[in-house]
Amino acid sequence: MKKLGLTLAVAAGGVLIAQAPGIQRTFIQQEDISMPGREARVAKVEIAPGSSAGRHTHPGEEISYVIQGEMEVEVEGKPVQKVKAGESFIIPNGAKHNAHNRGSVPVKLVGVYLVEKGKPVATPAP
Repeated sequence: MKKLGLTLAVAAGGVLIAQAPGIQRTFIQQEDISMPGREARVAKVEIAPGSSAGRHTHPGEEISYVIQGEMEVEVEGKPVQKVKAGESFIIPNGAKHNAHNRGSVPVKLVGVYLVEKGKPVATPAP
């Protein structure tokens, strides 16, 4: 059953990946957490040079740690945040946001998504 859940999480994450070909998100773990109706999904994420994730939302929080490269994170209503290797960022539940790799090397990060069970990890936003 756990394997089926991971497969579904990967398929749900594909919605965003299909719209942003410069992004590769590989889910490596999915587990229920102590908050009822929520689960943690952990992913390795790579953003190609010059690529953008596209505006989107998550049905919960995103907590990410940058391993390589530098990027800009835009969260609606907040100043642009520049993050680089060794730094992290947090996206609030439902916030419209985007990430840009304006550099010449891929950005690699670990993303932890604390999201509602059964919902896609990301949904495109206008």
